Amino acid sequence: MAIGVKVLKRPDRDVSYVRATLKGMSITFKKMFEPKVTMQYPEEKSAPEPERGGWSLSPRWRGTHRMLTDEQGRSKCVACGLCPQICPANCIKLVPGEDEEGNRYPLIYEIDEFRCVFCGYCQEVCPEEAIHVGVHYENAEYSRDRFVYDLERLSSQTHPVSTLWDPSDPRGE
Repeated sequence: MAIGVKVLKRPDRDVSYVRATLKGMSITFKKMFEPKVTMQYPEEKSAPEPERGGWSLSPRWRGTHRMLTDEQGRSKCVACGLCPQICPANCIKLVPGEDEEGNRYPLIYEIDEFRCVFCGYCQEVCPEEAIHVGVHYENAEYSRDRFVYDLERLSSQTHPVSTLWDPSDPRGE
């Protein structure tokens, strides 16, 4: 496939930028008198309807991780090791274990949220659909060690999970 190059000619005559400056200033003055749409974030957390000029969080937003559990409260993870292998940021630490019946489970499962790029590969590669990225975006902490999520903290998360990319809707509409 050949690359097309478009050559633009510069104006031959002297150009006055006064007209462009006045046009820009008129847009600025017009915007000064329109109603403001600023949300005072910590005090206002509810998302108003987008039809009335509000905002809404995308259902495909990738935020803090969450580990799903079964009916007995145990994590669904079978410690297959696919998520640490596929992780481009190398932020997942997994140490597998096995019980008397031969069932695999994670002895240690940690995700370093500082290193994570929230790509969602761990969710896509998981055969048991145990790990998910959620739609939670408020994850401020007072110390750096609180950003390493262990298995207990991942399992206790209750926020909804992200739907990421839907193969039946490739354009995301």
